[in-house]
Amino acid sequence: MRIHFIAIGGSAMHNLAIALHLKGYLISGSDDNIFEPSKSRLDKYGLLPEKFGWFSSNISSDLDFVILGMHAKPDNPELLEAKSRNIKILSYPEFIFEMSKNKTRVVIGGSHGKTSITAMVLHVLNNNYKKVDFMVGAQLEGFETMVHLSDENDFILLEGDEYLSSPIDRRPKFHLYKPNIALISGISWDHIN
Repeated sequence: MRIHFIAIGGSAMHNLAIALHLKGYLISGSDDNIFEPSKSRLDKYGLLPEKFGWFSSNISSDLDFVILGMHAKPDNPELLEAKSRNIKILSYPEFIFEMSKNKTRVVIGGSHGKTSITAMVLHVLNNNYKKVDFMVGAQLEGFETMVHLSDENDFILLEGDEYLSSPIDRRPKFHLYKPNIALISGISWDHIN
């Protein structure tokens, strides 16, 4: 599968790119600037763009998907080129759902503690030799990436954050995961802007 990431340098985006690269997918990406630790991690796997910027020439008809990150703008030349070629464009959460729609999706949400609770559940599962796919919002000790997607696992554990899905999809990310099981750690009035 060939996938291009628009805004590959983001924390979640670069982890997904690395996870898919490790699965054997052909990954390319672009960004106007990439900071550490994303930069060195992408470079380690040969995924760091040769030059920074947005170039419509990065989009070819042989792409299966384009994954659009939040850092890109709606008038991004690569996004416009992908649209003109009728290439399927997915936000990060839409892609995660596509990869997990036939699995039991466990989503951990709430105003505080999502990453910690997700990490604790992963720790318990790992210590009991239970293999699950996952997506967590921070780099965890003992895990190479924040994302693990497989073909064989029946469950996926997802940290469900409330940030917008993409520049062209204003829904919160957790709305797109469609959980089979949900845990809400607590609710408070935050991100009021």
